[in-house]
Amino acid sequence: MVKFNQTRLNKLQQTLINKQIDLAYISDFKTIQYLTGFGSNPYERILAMIIFADQDPFIFAPALEVQVVKSVGWPFDLYGYQDNEDGLSMIYSHIKKRQANPKKIATEQGNLTLARFNRLVAAFPDADYSFNLTPIVEHQRLIKDTDEIQKLVQAGHDADLAFAAGFKALKVGKTELQVAAELEFATKNRNVPEMSFATLVQTAEHAADPHGETSDLPLKDNSLVLFDLGTVYQGYISDASRTVALGKPTDHMREVHQVVLEAQLAAQAAVKPGITAASLDKIARDIITKAGYGQYFIHRLGHGMGMSEHEYPSIMQGNDLILEPGMCFSLEPGVYIPGDLGVRIEDCIHVTANGCEPFTHMDKKLQLF
Repeated sequence: MVKFNQTRLNKLQQTLINKQIDLAYISDFKTIQYLTGFGSNPYERILAMIIFADQDPFIFAPALEVQVVKSVGWPFDLYGYQDNEDGLSMIYSHIKKRQANPKKIATEQGNLTLARFNRLVAAFPDADYSFNLTPIVEHQRLIKDTDEIQKLVQAGHDADLAFAAGFKALKVGKTELQVAAELEFATKNRNVPEMSFATLVQTAEHAADPHGETSDLPLKDNSLVLFDLGTVYQGYISDASRTVALGKPTDHMREVHQVVLEAQLAAQAAVKPGITAASLDKIARDIITKAGYGQYFIHRLGHGMGMSEHEYPSIMQGNDLILEPGMCFSLEPGVYIPGDLGVRIEDCIHVTANGCEPFTHMDKKLQLF
């Protein structure tokens, strides 16, 4: 069970004090999970956390989540509401009991819906809403502590075992969905609670669609199969990709795979404190471009990860963010040739004092099954 971390909350509260902000309306359930240890997607329901500069915070949650919030050790006020109640009005009432006329209210502008923001403005029409809390939270989550790294290491270990189960399930004629089902069954049968996203298995030319979905297409002999998967451990995720061969790959398949592998390994070897995100993207992209496949590398090199599979920052052209120890992100170059094939190789890594360490260790060479 993940427990409440007072240090993270104190740090964000200090930001409010420094910026002379009266209160922050936290609407992103992932931010609440990061600050409290309580993780739940409320979907259409209201889950909010109100942080004050000079008072204790409170959480407002659906009634069916109240006991779970208590279980993480939340030491401050907690209010629940029934589905038939006007939750937003109740939140504003609790705020006004503590601070009748806040002058500055910070919101997560990257998350709060326009409808709920308009209700907030109507409740506190004289407040200044110009301060965007989203980048503050992103930067606070950017550097992972030792406990977070340990959780990510375990999630990576579980992902490696999931790859092994998926590879074992490969057989000509099986559908992508059947392979994914066997992979996920084996993973959950080891008491891994959930996958971090829907497992992706794509065969042959279907893998040329990098954001396609696992389908009922049967696996073809003498073709490549792309796996993209992840697992969750105590709220932290893994995310990795491997491309393998079913049967005998052609020289063309081998060449594309080797190019992508060289790009991924070169980028991973270059990771160290002081290098920029854009530099890493360029290292991988230049290798693929030099080999003649640059037009088929159609996405950024990587993305941040931690409690979510896509977090700040983007490892891409134009991002001059300087890497620091504790940053965690993916390195996933790919080549996607429409009507032909798709190859992606991905590991998520954490930056160390002198380089980086990957969370997944499954062999990246072209494995044959």
